[in-house]
Amino acid sequence: MEKRVADILEIAIKREEEAYDFYMDILSKVTDASVKGTLEFMAGEEKKHKAFLVSYRDGHFGDKGLRMTDVVDYKIAEYLEEPDISEHSKPEDVYLVASHREARSHQFYTELANLHAEGEPREMLLKMANEELKHKEKAEYLYSNTAFPQTSGG
Repeated sequence: MEKRVADILEIAIKREEEAYDFYMDILSKVTDASVKGTLEFMAGEEKKHKAFLVSYRDGHFGDKGLRMTDVVDYKIAEYLEEPDISEHSKPEDVYLVASHREARSHQFYTELANLHAEGEPREMLLKMANEELKHKEKAEYLYSNTAFPQTSGG
């Protein structure tokens, strides 16, 4: 593997470690059980991403576990400010922070992919970008359903 791709993969692996730590840090601050469950899920996804990148770096090429899928981008993070998180944060604030984090990760992988010509490294980075956008979709969906709950009247 060329040195430049290896360097990019090391950066990406570090970023996934930081994402895992980010979710675990928020997890330690919140008390809502449903939010904790969601954060544990998101942290687990970041661990899977790291494992995929490590496997890719170590020469196990292929797209096992990563598929491009259609994603709904609600663009909530693009229009709402990122709140600070504390132990008293509302669930919707936690989901909004997660949306912002995933938006930045999506942008990171997209920009890295755009530095490459067509080929396996570019495709892998685009798949990682898609994974991050899926996480953003989930966080924004949870945000919208928490911030604006459906009432029995519709």
